[in-house]
Amino acid sequence: MNKFCRLLIMMLLLVASQAAHAALNILACEPVWAALTQELGGDKVSVYTATTALQDAHHIEARPSLIAKARSADLVIYTGAELEVSWLPLLMSQTGNGKIQPGTPGNLEASNFVLKLEVPKLLDRAQGDIHPAGNPHIHLDPHNIARVAEVITDRLSQLDPANTATYQARGKAFQERWQVAIQRWEQEGAPLKGVPVITHHKDMTYLIHWLGMREVGNLEPKPGLPPTAGHLAELYSNMQRDPAKMVLRTPFQEARPSESLASSANIPAVVLPYTVGGTDKAKDLFGLFDDTIQRLLKAEK
Repeated sequence: MNKFCRLLIMMLLLVASQAAHAALNILACEPVWAALTQELGGDKVSVYTATTALQDAHHIEARPSLIAKARSADLVIYTGAELEVSWLPLLMSQTGNGKIQPGTPGNLEASNFVLKLEVPKLLDRAQGDIHPAGNPHIHLDPHNIARVAEVITDRLSQLDPANTATYQARGKAFQERWQVAIQRWEQEGAPLKGVPVITHHKDMTYLIHWLGMREVGNLEPKPGLPPTAGHLAELYSNMQRDPAKMVLRTPFQEARPSESLASSANIPAVVLPYTVGGTDKAKDLFGLFDDTIQRLLKAEK
C-alpha cells in the first residue's frame, strides 16, 4: 500500500470518527434549559446559551452572533409563553434555518408541557406587561424541570436516533437523582410554608407556589413597570396590616427598591439566584435549588 492510499484511508477514518461523534447543536434561550440539556445530552450535545443569569430574558438583543448560532442549531429550547417575545421571533426569522421553526421537531417551547399559573381571564394591557398564556417563569418549580426533562430526552432521541440509548439512560439517571433532591428540598423548605414575601417582579410565582409561601406584594405597580416611590410607600403602609418577612429579587433587578423597602420595614432583602449561574453556589440545576432554599431559610429566621 503506497503512502497516498494510507493517507486517504486515514482521512476517511477521521471523517467517519468525527461523524460518529458529531454533537447536536442546541440553542438554549435561558441558562436553566442549557444546564438541563447538558445533563441529559452529555457529550452528544453542544449547547449554546442565548442569555446569562445577569440578563432579563424579557429584553435582550437579537445580535448577529446569536443569529449565527441559531443558523447552525438542530434544536432551539426556550421558555415560551411570550417570555422571549421581544427578540426570539426576530431571531428565528433571520436565521433561514427551517429545522428550528415553530411546528418542527427542532423547536421546543418548554412552557407548553407544564401547568401554567396566573393565566389571565381578561386581556387588558392597562394591567401592565401581562402574558396571555400565563406566567412564563416555570423553572422555579422543580417538578416542572422534571416534566420538561422528559420532553427534552424524547426530543434528543427523535433528532438523533443513533444515540437514543444514551439519552434515555442519562434521562433516567437524572430523573432518579432529581426526585431524591426534590424530596430533600421539600423537607428542608417546610419551615417556609405560609411565610409572607414581597417580590420585585412576578418571576418567583412558581417558587412561592411550590414552597407554599405567600406573596403579599410586588415592587412593580404593574407587571413590567418600574417601582415608584409612591408605590413603595403604599406597600409599606399595607405591610402594617399584613407584614412580609422578606423582599425577594433576582441578580439582574435593581437593588435599590427592594433594599429601601426592606430597610423601612426592618426585614431582609434577599437576592435569589433565579437561574443557573445567578450566584456562586448555583453552578448547576441542583445548586440552583440548594442555594435558593438556604437563602430563604436564612432570611426566615
